[in-house]
Amino acid sequence: MHLEKTPNLTAGLPHSLRVRPAAMERNWSAVGGPGNASSSGPGEAAAAWAFGAVLSVMYVAGVAGNVYTLGLLWRSGRCARGAPLSGSIASLALADLLYLCSIPFIVGTSVAQDWYFGELGCRVLLSLDLLTMHASIFTLTVMCTERYLAVTRPLATRQRSRRFSKATAGAVWGVSLLLTLPMMLMVTLSRSKDGKHICAPTWSPDAYRLYLTVLFSTSILAPGLIIGCLYARLATTYLESQRNPPRKKEPKRSPRQKVLILVFTIVLVFWACFLPFWIWQLVPLYHGPLRLAPHTQKCINYLVTCLTYSNSCINPFLYTLLTRNYREYLRNRHSNFYRFTSSFRKRGSSLHCSWRRSTSSGTHGESGSELANSEVSLP
Repeated sequence: MHLEKTPNLTAGLPHSLRVRPAAMERNWSAVGGPGNASSSGPGEAAAAWAFGAVLSVMYVAGVAGNVYTLGLLWRSGRCARGAPLSGSIASLALADLLYLCSIPFIVGTSVAQDWYFGELGCRVLLSLDLLTMHASIFTLTVMCTERYLAVTRPLATRQRSRRFSKATAGAVWGVSLLLTLPMMLMVTLSRSKDGKHICAPTWSPDAYRLYLTVLFSTSILAPGLIIGCLYARLATTYLESQRNPPRKKEPKRSPRQKVLILVFTIVLVFWACFLPFWIWQLVPLYHGPLRLAPHTQKCINYLVTCLTYSNSCINPFLYTLLTRNYREYLRNRHSNFYRFTSSFRKRGSSLHCSWRRSTSSGTHGESGSELANSEVSLP
């Protein structure tokens, strides 16, 4: 199907976006939207079923992994749950779960070759894609900032309250929701010439291109620059510390270093899974329609869709490693702090005892000299 004035929603944002990204002005049969179902050959039907099977496996694995991560955080103890990084991991796992919840709708649409979930389904599912994507990358940016401050300003980091961490998480989800509102408000459900349902935005192509460019900047470009600068400064700090090593050397891979590496690994996985999707979205918008066969476009749509959903399946393994290393880091930090305070208390008590001894000895000495003087003065 050709949409000359209004770009197909599925060319735009995750979900349909991710399911059928760049076939913007073509048919929507990759997600069961407008398209001539009768023209689909057995090869395309087999590809659609294979696509649904792969997404179903990802759904089961991703949901199980993220639920396990949340359970692991809950069992980690009150102290660990209240730590800033633990709250960020919980926020990431929640975003992954919400994103994975859209898979049954995508699989059903792909197999049925039509959209059966109404206009509300269009608004909710497409907005959910944007919401979870931005919540994930914003949370990762906050995590990288916290790790940077934990290295450069450790005392200030310890003084942050749980209320501050909750406020930060609320701000992350609030900003993500604001960026999602235009998609939620501007999507409508219509019918194609062959009677199939299609979700499509009601704005002009120029406004649509601007909106996607803003979303790319907020989800990939700006967070990438911030995280890159933070880790570049961390690398500089690490190199300077190696030139002037402290007397007490840390192990080759301390828990703090492992936490830094794992956080950065999660960021890299996010970029690896979502950058191809955004390239597939933006190139047709700025370069014009790609000269690819419809079957090739469908295969690319399936590939970038599976790639974005795979991020939510890989993350739980990284979250589990991060949670365990962070608990080890907290234990080491608390034990070091306890040893420091214990030595300080012991030093204070020893000084107090020595002061009492000196005071008592001085008192006894004075009384003894007075007694001696009194004895000498006796007739």
